[in-house]
Amino acid sequence: MLSTLLVANRGEIACRIFRTCRDLGIATVAVYSDADADALHVREADTAVRLPGAAPADTYLRGDLIVKAALAAGADAVHPGYGFLSENPGFARAVTDAGLVWIGPPPAAIEAMASKTRAKELLGVPPLAAADVTADDLPVLVKAAAGGGGRGMRVVRHRADLDGELKAASAEALSAFGDGEVFVEPYVENGRHVEVQILADTHGTVWTLGTRDCSLQRRHQKVIEESPAPGLPPGLVASLYERSAAAAKAVGYTGAGTVEFLVAGGRAHFLEMNTRLQVEHPVTEAVFGIDLVALQIAVAEGDALPPDPPEPSGHAVEARLYAEDPAARWAPQTGRLHTFELPGLGLSGSGLPGSGSAGSGLPGGPGLRVDTGYVSGDTVGVHYDAMLAKVVAHAPTRAAAARLLARGLERARIHGPSTNRDLLVASLRHPGFTEPARLGTDFYAEHLDALTVPPPGEEYAAVAAALADAAVNPSRFGGGWRNVRSQDERRAYTGLARTGDGGHEVAYRPTRAGGYQVTSPPGVRAVAVAADRVSLEAGGIVRHFSIARHDGTVYAGPHRLTPVPRFPDPDDQREPGSLLAPMPGTVVRVADGLAVGGRVEAGQPLLWLEAMKMEHRVTAPASGTLTALHAAPGRQVEVGALLAVVSTDAQEEPSA
Repeated sequence: MLSTLLVANRGEIACRIFRTCRDLGIATVAVYSDADADALHVREADTAVRLPGAAPADTYLRGDLIVKAALAAGADAVHPGYGFLSENPGFARAVTDAGLVWIGPPPAAIEAMASKTRAKELLGVPPLAAADVTADDLPVLVKAAAGGGGRGMRVVRHRADLDGELKAASAEALSAFGDGEVFVEPYVENGRHVEVQILADTHGTVWTLGTRDCSLQRRHQKVIEESPAPGLPPGLVASLYERSAAAAKAVGYTGAGTVEFLVAGGRAHFLEMNTRLQVEHPVTEAVFGIDLVALQIAVAEGDALPPDPPEPSGHAVEARLYAEDPAARWAPQTGRLHTFELPGLGLSGSGLPGSGSAGSGLPGGPGLRVDTGYVSGDTVGVHYDAMLAKVVAHAPTRAAAARLLARGLERARIHGPSTNRDLLVASLRHPGFTEPARLGTDFYAEHLDALTVPPPGEEYAAVAAALADAAVNPSRFGGGWRNVRSQDERRAYTGLARTGDGGHEVAYRPTRAGGYQVTSPPGVRAVAVAADRVSLEAGGIVRHFSIARHDGTVYAGPHRLTPVPRFPDPDDQREPGSLLAPMPGTVVRVADGLAVGGRVEAGQPLLWLEAMKMEHRVTAPASGTLTALHAAPGRQVEVGALLAVVSTDAQEEPSA
């Protein structure tokens, strides 16, 4: 029996594994980088070991340091979570060679499946040779042979772009996984991403634990997942189970794993086998009423699985909550989480309060579950993945689970970096999701503009913000009621809605009774006003807004608003054509031959930033001349930093 377990990962997955360990009476050890010294997973563990440095390659990807940490802390087992080391056979061997128990499949099985190229060859679907790709083969997908999560992946639609995308994907894969090998495979347009959860013991039993649909993706990374995959013909499901079990048996697999397919035209195309726990494993746990981490540990301890898995029940949907701006090409966001409150989030930030292990929902019925690595007051940094939490709903039907999840996210209070919360809510209610026949991996490519429309009510939120500010400091905003007033008090706020340069303009005046009369926008009546809560009536509907203020931003209900200064700071003015860093990160590459004075074309890639393990391309906004270049490989930049200036053709034309 295991007594002490080290988790070779960080964030929400470490917290989630620690939760199961507590339920099983197993002591826990965390590892942490300097950037994570005060992270939640460090606070949740019984003991913790520092990995000096901040970059993943110097810390969480250093298998040798993690093995030393496990030995120093007295651990007798290592769980890799679902980090990149979880699919590294060398790390698995190092763990077992050190006399520690490896919570995962045998190294030989990892080796057979961890490289996507070798896995495809093993299963008779070899990748394409890049040199042989012709226009008739397009589109194709360039993909990293190691790792996952959409890193090192590019869709190529024009043959002339292939060499450049191979180079870019290889560079990203090398940075993310320490392995720059990439390969090419056919790209199936708008297929459904369907996978099968497997669990195998050392006694020859292999469970197939249902299907999952993970079609809603951005940057080839999953956003919303569910189980079971809806609308699949029974014959196809049976075939997926058979192929998945056969793949596991072919390599002597044990432990938890996932076999992934792309389903299109009634056919299932094998993608890869992930030899680890998946981010989306909670939807399977909810439907089958099991704890996959507890079962992983039991298998590692030599226990035998029952001949058949439990019967599934209901439907589960998971949404990945990210600190990112979907409307700005999914740019990751950083900063302090002043408030982070999600329905279903326990005091420890580890899931269902009072429900024990990671079960199938609240005791006695459906419910919400949250797996997270953050709580209020924590800071989202630049070094690691931007995922804040996984929020899971389980209910008797798919429609009920989606409704429960959407409403749970809608009720969340998140004050700090921008998130994809509103996008998730809109996605769960969009016909492209609610009608299974319309599911496909191009969901966001097709619907993103409609899904990033700001939620309604922002104009009322601006009124609430203005009145709450007046309640905080009446003297600053015009004082109390007067017999003779020269003009109304005015405030303006910008939000997500397109409201012109002036933002949402609000005009009001104090009343004799100590309240406020709203004069603009018309038809709005102040029902109750306090510094932290405002109630407004418009069109016979009363709306309540909780108010909070952090770092110059006002949060009014679910809306983020920025006060518009009456007198703009001249220092904030930027030269036309300025390209600013959309997020903090590191400049990893500058386009070949790019130089000040050179000609650039609209949409031309100029440089690449890496932030939160993702690579982001900065392109020329218009055709013109590069008149300034402040970016160089290796340079660290903050959000809003000036990277380059492009003087457009229109700017360069002499005036008449």
